[in-house]
Amino acid sequence: MRNSRSDSSPPADAPTVMAARDVRVWFPITAGFWGRTRNYIKAVDGISVTIRAGHTVGIVGESGSGKTTLGLALLRLLRSEGRIHFGNHDVQRLSSSALRPLRREMQIVFQDPYGSLSPRLSVGQIIGEGLQVHRLGRSPSERRAMIDEVLHEVGLDPDIQDRYPHEFSGGQRQRIAIARAMVLRPRLVVLDEPTSALDMSVQAQIVDLLRELPARHRLAYLFISHDLRVVRALSSEVIVMRAGRVVEHGPTAQVFDDPKDPYTRALMAAALDLVAVE
Repeated sequence: MRNSRSDSSPPADAPTVMAARDVRVWFPITAGFWGRTRNYIKAVDGISVTIRAGHTVGIVGESGSGKTTLGLALLRLLRSEGRIHFGNHDVQRLSSSALRPLRREMQIVFQDPYGSLSPRLSVGQIIGEGLQVHRLGRSPSERRAMIDEVLHEVGLDPDIQDRYPHEFSGGQRQRIAIARAMVLRPRLVVLDEPTSALDMSVQAQIVDLLRELPARHRLAYLFISHDLRVVRALSSEVIVMRAGRVVEHGPTAQVFDDPKDPYTRALMAAALDLVAVE
């Protein structure tokens, strides 16, 4: 796995895909017979982030820091406070029906390639489900051709459409999950620990695949991970979270090579220790 991004970095003035300001997700802590709110778990506490076309924003932090909660809130899969704009749309103000057409443009790839794919559906059905929901493709044959194309793009043989997830390795399943998101040609993909359940050699292959897609499709990523090596390989900028808040934010090279916050320095030191052990 390469440790730094290539020199062909996306332009800093690329169009903004998503801009979020002061996003908060607070879970109430209740007590007593009447269940009155006594306090809050501030899972995400006033975070702002801008994601541009072709860019990857990495989110790092220890378990429980709020990384995944932030990603789900930005996609409005969790209720949150604050302002979230996707293109020209104020996501927080849209009704569920008004938000539905935007769902195809905002996709997510989950951590577990085993649990995120239905064992009852074939590969073609898994990838094609979104095409049917969003009424893409004029016929079954046209949708099958779209699935063929995206399978080829993620490095899989299009002939696997009629096979089932249990027939594939973890890395192949994660490619199928990526294909499921990419077939809709989204503008933003949230990647929630997409390599953490994979062997090291397979991780490198998936990272290489993920590096290719943004430049090809002007795609933006929010990349959530505790693996700093993967974050450095993919991200153009990094947000470091702790207890629901941002403790450091900046270009990837700056955050990794010259961290300012003691927590960030501790994360970097722990990652170096892990590499030394391995």
